[in-house]
Amino acid sequence: MLAQESDTPVFKSGVANVRVDVQATVGKELIKNLTKDDFAVTDEGQPQSIVSFSHGDEPLNLILLLDISGSMQKYIEEISKTAREALAHLRPADSVAIMVFAKTTAVHQEFSDNLAETARQIGSAVRDHDVGVTTQINAAVMDAAHYMEKHGDPTARHAILILTDNLSMSYQLTDGQVIRELNKADTVFNAIVTGHAIEPRAPKPSMYPNPDFTPANVFHLAEETGGEWVKMGRADATFNEMIERIRSRYMLVYHAPEAPKGTFRHIEVALNADARRRFPSAELRFRNGYYAE
Repeated sequence: MLAQESDTPVFKSGVANVRVDVQATVGKELIKNLTKDDFAVTDEGQPQSIVSFSHGDEPLNLILLLDISGSMQKYIEEISKTAREALAHLRPADSVAIMVFAKTTAVHQEFSDNLAETARQIGSAVRDHDVGVTTQINAAVMDAAHYMEKHGDPTARHAILILTDNLSMSYQLTDGQVIRELNKADTVFNAIVTGHAIEPRAPKPSMYPNPDFTPANVFHLAEETGGEWVKMGRADATFNEMIERIRSRYMLVYHAPEAPKGTFRHIEVALNADARRRFPSAELRFRNGYYAE
């Protein structure tokens, strides 16, 4: 979420350290030249010393979560044509998994650091799985979070990138439940949205009289986990851009203060005065809290 918004728990720490994945932008442009000394971090309002800082050096585990319902297949085919170029933004230690979904999910490729093979696998993902004809976005994101928690490298950054039209109804699975599972997996959620890419309005009782059904909202999932969403332009170019943006984030680490287990601790990340003078319009996206272990 944007740095100004800090009311939702979105990060769970390790035993000794708190890791905060941060994106810095001015408008749509990434800020790529910040240093450790440009950031200030507080935990429950108390300044923290950043004990580890990286920008592109830490490994990344990325799940490509592809909506392969009928309306989406042409976009995946377009992405596959230039996927190798897009995945070139990643580093040798990075690993990518591919999951597909419609009504259900399937793992098309387990985590692999063979990025050339991953690029080839994107095109075949559409053809190789029978996952139903309706679309269940929240359930798919939940499955991806569970896969990340079970199979992801705990020392790596974790990210999910979904490609979808956001046209889905969730049954008895709220955004809050999905966000909590993303938090447990220490995963930033990002989305490429096709079509009109208009965030759904908060539903009125008359719109959805059955409270068990809620409209999909990948915009909300991205904002609440410190990720971002973009509207699909040209499919291959948009995919390329999002891979670069996911890879170009900062990792700040500080020692977790003593706190009762299960206590929610609020995090704030800001630029210091000098960096703010250099980038007065900067926006930071980050996970803004964690539960003490």
